[in-house]
Amino acid sequence: MPTIIAVTGRAQERIEPELGAVSLTVGTSGGDREATLRSVGDSHERLLEEVRELEASGALESWSAGQLRVWSHRPWNAEGRQLPLVHQANAEVEVVFRDLAALGAWVGSVSGTANVAVGGVDWRLTDATRDRVQETAQRTAVADAVRKAGVYAEALGLGTPAPVELADHGMLSEQPVPVMHKATMARAMAADAGAGPAPEFAPAKLVIEASVDARFSAE
Repeated sequence: MPTIIAVTGRAQERIEPELGAVSLTVGTSGGDREATLRSVGDSHERLLEEVRELEASGALESWSAGQLRVWSHRPWNAEGRQLPLVHQANAEVEVVFRDLAALGAWVGSVSGTANVAVGGVDWRLTDATRDRVQETAQRTAVADAVRKAGVYAEALGLGTPAPVELADHGMLSEQPVPVMHKATMARAMAADAGAGPAPEFAPAKLVIEASVDARFSAE
């Protein structure tokens, strides 16, 4: 009767980021609604002029700017007294650099601009590169699973194991024999996928991870 061997193969690929997405907020507040709007509007337009110049120079992959949002509220002081109306206006801007040297220089200058706050830098790969590296990690994870199964088969005095199943996370079919592991297959992500590396101007390499669940049979 064949022996079933279940393993998890894992792999990591490290690669330098290709893009840096800078998030910025243009905004201010004040008691005069028109003055607040004018101040933010002027700052917003000056920022976009700089962004268009960067785009023309070839330093950018893309950029986007949200609409100016305006709202008002009446704050309370420490004594519980409601203060006069305060008007708030802001707009979000994202600038994606392909020239990372230009990114560092520009963020250094724009961070001192009135009404402009730099939210951070999200380091990224192009879609084509991410797909290529992801596939490499997935193939390496499968090779790792094959290697592990071979080690277990040899330790048990069995022949070369033959693959029976590969599956995404949690999708290996149930067997009437104990299963060593439940794991994942063909799943790759940046180390933080939702939360990217910390916003630095000398970014660490991005990590693409993959893991695969596999079941083998050996006699």
